[in-house]
Amino acid sequence: MATANSANSHRWKFFRAGGVDQVQLRDGKDIANLGLLDQKLWMALAVPTRGTELDPKTADLIDTDKDGRIRPPEIIAAVEWASRALKDVGHLMKGGDSVPLAEIADAQTLAGAKRILTNLKKPDATAISLADVTDTVQIFAETKLNGDGVIIAEAAADPEVFKAIEDVVVALGPVTDRSGKPGVDQANADRFFAEAQTLVDWAGKGEADKTLTPLGRDGSAAASAAVNAVKAKVDDYFARCRLAAFDARALGPMNREEKDFAALATEELTLSSAAIAALPLAKVDASRALPLADGVNPAWTGAVATLTHAALTPLLGARTALTEADWAVVQSKLAAHDAWLASKPATAVETLGLPRLRELLGGSARTRIADLIKQDAALESEFNQIASIEKLVRFQKDLFEVLTNSVNFADFYGRTGAVFQAGTLYLDARSCQLCLEVTDAGRHAALAGLAGAYLAYCDVTRAGGAKKTICAVFTNGSRDNLMVGRNGVFYDRAGVDWDATITKVIDNPISIREAFWSPYTKLVRMIEEQIAKRAAAADAAANAKVAQTATATATIDQAKPAEPKKMDIGVVAALGVAAGSIGTALSFVATKLVDLSAWQIPLVILGIILVISGPAMFIAYLKLRKRNLGPILDANGWAINTVARMNVPFGASLTDLPRLPAGAERSLEDPYAEKRSPWPKVIVFLIVLAIAYAVLNRLGFIHDWTSGRLGSAPAAAAPAPTAPAAPQPPAAQ
Repeated sequence: MATANSANSHRWKFFRAGGVDQVQLRDGKDIANLGLLDQKLWMALAVPTRGTELDPKTADLIDTDKDGRIRPPEIIAAVEWASRALKDVGHLMKGGDSVPLAEIADAQTLAGAKRILTNLKKPDATAISLADVTDTVQIFAETKLNGDGVIIAEAAADPEVFKAIEDVVVALGPVTDRSGKPGVDQANADRFFAEAQTLVDWAGKGEADKTLTPLGRDGSAAASAAVNAVKAKVDDYFARCRLAAFDARALGPMNREEKDFAALATEELTLSSAAIAALPLAKVDASRALPLADGVNPAWTGAVATLTHAALTPLLGARTALTEADWAVVQSKLAAHDAWLASKPATAVETLGLPRLRELLGGSARTRIADLIKQDAALESEFNQIASIEKLVRFQKDLFEVLTNSVNFADFYGRTGAVFQAGTLYLDARSCQLCLEVTDAGRHAALAGLAGAYLAYCDVTRAGGAKKTICAVFTNGSRDNLMVGRNGVFYDRAGVDWDATITKVIDNPISIREAFWSPYTKLVRMIEEQIAKRAAAADAAANAKVAQTATATATIDQAKPAEPKKMDIGVVAALGVAAGSIGTALSFVATKLVDLSAWQIPLVILGIILVISGPAMFIAYLKLRKRNLGPILDANGWAINTVARMNVPFGASLTDLPRLPAGAERSLEDPYAEKRSPWPKVIVFLIVLAIAYAVLNRLGFIHDWTSGRLGSAPAAAAPAPTAPAAPQPPAAQ
């Protein structure tokens, strides 16, 4: 962990997006110094290697402990490696799947890149691409020495060595070269010549000691094989003869009974039949020698003839019968050979034959093959750079994307497509761009529900059975038409379309506009429900009356004439009272409005609207400004290190609503529009008329009009009344 002093040696710049402060990666210096940045300032402390749009091979290269999660130490190690391999690590910011040779700083890596391009017949190329390094078979298809310690026959310029390499491959099997061709490595070469030497030494011992090969190596081997082929049968014959000599009563059974031959007579026989081969080798008699020609079991005549020719005649001389004593002599003369033969080393090199093995051991093939292998191995470090070159090219393509999805979320807040965004969902006349692939919707929702966002889990499928689950975050529009079972289309990052069906929703506010209308929507919904209930009750009452009328009609001859129904005065009075109440209320509202000044009336109307919609809007605003991407990603295996807010303006940008194209023409004429009832207009007209009446009455116009003075000339002023004369005092008497 970097100290505070070392962290202060580099000046960072932060940007604010969606209400979140994040470090800005401006150039190679920022990238190279990531190890100095306090990890508390990173956006994410763990990024899963699967379930995102990040290339899995690149993710595995960064995930050195192979636990399926990329953490800051592994990212810092990858950056440090790239800093050593490149002249300017800031080149990673350009992306792309190729690296210019001029940007490679490491000499061995550069040499390896040039070697690969030369092998691919691109010696003049100035950059090496991912396609150049991913197919190693293609890279080494034309190479003879390629640093893997395996040589192919074509690597030898001398025909003798060429043939020797082929012989090793044929005898022991191939070791596959990097070029994909069969070859030989040092281990196989050593094994081949060691086994060849052992076999040649064994054969030489037999050839030098005549007791081991009394008839020569090949003749003795043939004699031993002939003896072993009939040994069990010959021993069986002499044992039967001895038993017959011991007791004459055994002679018949030893030659098999007549019924055994009768059973054979019913079968379709051949000389190779097992039933015939199971009979004695010849007719058994006390102390009788084994005939070698006439009288031999027909199933064994060939084997006995081979025995005579290969073993008996060379060892005993020509004869027509074999005694038990001669049989023992033959076996004793071959006993040493059989023991020597049993010690023969088991090896595949024997297929080449002793003459060829002696030729190979006597020549220089072994030394020259070893020299070629050394020459090939000397190129190991150069050709082993292929792995490093592929790593470098993959880092060029993906490492900066890893940084902008872990150190900061520049890809997400910059709207360039974060690695966790799986595609776009089109549903309910909206396109939702914040969609994540999830494996278990139930487990994901348990944590993601804390994000304060409206979540819709969808099963997405394609023809052929492909299926996955996504979580779509709706951040604009209304939730009225979002419900389980609704269908849409999902486009993944590759542009492939999938059928999408909502299977689960987590309800939260979507927008302030929706909150503004929600009280009115609820009021309308309540009115509709009440109307529906009253209509259902009225329908039931009407059905009951119809049934009552039908019953009355059927029994009209039995019923008394009904008295005419009189007008219900109470109903009429109630209607009058209701109408008067409505008029009074409207008159009161109008009166209050008239009492206000002209500039106060709009404020009062606005105040009424705020009283109705304000609480819902305020509550929605509080919830929307707290929407947090963190729980949604944490539920997918991330470790979000801060509050990744999706405030109202940014959230609205993640879900697009339908808009007509600029310059589009629109016709409002609808040939199938429903005919509107005149009653709403009549009611509105009456309400306006009532308000106007109340206003005019308040101003005195109605009173003037009803007294006949409205519109007439003003009357002449009447003379002012004179005061009564004061009383005069009485005259003096």
